This record gives sequence, C-alpha cells and structure tokens, in this order.
Amino acid sequence: METENKEFLVEGAKTFGIHCDQKAVEAFDLYLKELLKWNQKINLTAIRSENGMVLKHFLDSLSVHPYLPKYSSILDIGSGAGFPGIPLKIVQPTLEMTLIDSVRKKIDFQRHIIRTLGLKGIDAIHGRIQDKVILQNFRGRFDITLSRAFSDLRTLLLLSFPFLKEKGMVIAMKGKVYNHEMKHFVETGEIPYRFQKTIFLTLPFSSFKRSILLYEKQQV
Repeated sequence: METENKEFLVEGAKTFGIHCDQKAVEAFDLYLKELLKWNQKINLTAIRSENGMVLKHFLDSLSVHPYLPKYSSILDIGSGAGFPGIPLKIVQPTLEMTLIDSVRKKIDFQRHIIRTLGLKGIDAIHGRIQDKVILQNFRGRFDITLSRAFSDLRTLLLLSFPFLKEKGMVIAMKGKVYNHEMKHFVETGEIPYRFQKTIFLTLPFSSFKRSILLYEKQQV
C-alpha cells in the first residue's frame, strides 16, 4: 500500500474513533495486496484502485465500528470479499465474527485472508442464509447481524430474525435511504423489530454518503 494510502487509512479510521496501530496497518496492507492480486483472476470487486479500496471497502467497513459492543457475536451476511467483517475484526479482535456468502470463490478468498493474517475467532461459511442447514447450525446464536450487501431491507430483517438472540440487533449499511423505508415494516407490525435510529455519515475525506440503520429484535 502506498504511504499516502496508509496515512489515509489511519486518519480516516480516527474519524470513527479507531486507532490503527502498526500491526493493524500491516494487516490492511497485506489484505489490500492480496485483494488486488486475486482480483486480477476472479471478480471480487469492481473497485480497482488502492485508494478506492481503502475508502469504499476498508473505511466504509469501519464506519459501523462505533455501534458494535466490544464482545459481540456477529453474522456478516453476504460478506463478499470480506466486507465489513474482516476489517472490523482487524481493528477489534474481541469480536466473534462469522462471514457467510453464497459465492464459493469469495469464501475461498476470505479463508485465505483469515489464514494469511492469522485471525482467530472468525469463520467464513459457504452457503445462503436461507439454507436449512445454516439455520439449524446458527439459530439464535448472534448478538448482531450485519450487512452492506442487501438492497432489500425487508428481506434482510426477515432473514436475520431467527439467527438473533433476544434483543439482538440488525445493522444495515446502506447508501441513501428514505424515511418510509426505515420505519414502514416495523411500524405496521409486519416484522417484530423496534426501529432504533439511522446514522447518516459521509466517508472520510470524500463526498460519499452512507446510512447505518439499527433495529432491535422484539419478542413475538
């Protein structure tokens, strides 16, 4: 990673209250190198530049960090090339992280990164969140389900429900959202969650707008 991009990562992380020490910077550097290398052979991400990956993958992933309790168990749904789960694990090793994606090559890459970085307390699972075996193995296990891959909020809420502990949280990472989308499902009682809040933010040193939506699971 170029020096200016390392500085960009460190300074950007500070805006989310994160101190990236030398070990974390080295982990992100290796992650980026492997992502660039693998991306030449298999399509992991449409973003090709170092700076773009630091901003739109690493820093975007870290934007949710302030809303994660230190010892949370987290299910990252549709984790792609490891986002946001692996960057969050790098900066907060106490998180228990499970990544799931339906594309085998992306899981292969995630497992490669996990091994390469020597990360503990993190697993990458190949499958779909709807699969019966996945549900049987992970029902009621997580404090938080997290995703930046789902465009359909209703589907994310529905699919997350059985995986969450009582009063567990769904955290949806999205671009621009509208008030009716944020509250509609829970206000109608269609889905048993309590809408907590939306955090609007701009990625560091850019004009890219993001939204983080928080929902709490309610008893049926």
